[in-house]
Amino acid sequence: MTKSTQPIIKLTNVWKTYQMGETQVHALRGLNLEVYEGEFVAIMGKSGAGKSTAMNLIGCLDIPTSGVIELNSKNISHMSESSLAQIRGKTIGFIFQKFNLINTLSAKENIVLPLIFQDYSLEQREKIAKKLLQMVELEDRQNHKPNELSGGQQQRVAIARALATNPKVILADEPTGNLDSKTGDKVIDFLKTLHKEGKTIVMVTHDEDLAKVAQRIEILSDGQIIKHKK
Repeated sequence: MTKSTQPIIKLTNVWKTYQMGETQVHALRGLNLEVYEGEFVAIMGKSGAGKSTAMNLIGCLDIPTSGVIELNSKNISHMSESSLAQIRGKTIGFIFQKFNLINTLSAKENIVLPLIFQDYSLEQREKIAKKLLQMVELEDRQNHKPNELSGGQQQRVAIARALATNPKVILADEPTGNLDSKTGDKVIDFLKTLHKEGKTIVMVTHDEDLAKVAQRIEILSDGQIIKHKK
């Protein structure tokens, strides 16, 4: 894929500081990062390096203490929560390590939830849910609650939910962290397929073997990118 001239995600001198009593904790220290449309980028680092903080900021779940975050060339650094929620719903799909499914909803209901928030019609929701359930091979489990599904099946539901609104960007936070190696391989195959179909994927991981499936690896340490790998 031809690299676009403008990054779809751009972080410029981004700091995130938490006040812990009288102590300031700098989770990010002037982070600079660019991700172009259609790229598959892995962000690697040890526990405490700032990976999850960076993911939350890219994903419009939080705002920086200082610095600029741009998504689709729009400055989202200090938007209101309602504005960020709209951008999240339309542009970004999340795949979490702990799945983050709603236990009282069925697999199908979890998948269509983002569509309800984005005011899709019932007919549209049904059509999209059917297509996604087929894609992740869970048509026969669509009415099962999360506690009736295996870990791998729950992660596949989470992938389908992430794709429901057809977002440009997929953020995957340790997507195989709670899975056995065989099931994890299947999840990675899904991510590689999505990338081939043109999705931009940013994956956070501490697993070097997992990171190798990405086109580019950014090494994060103490809240800063210290190394690039291709």
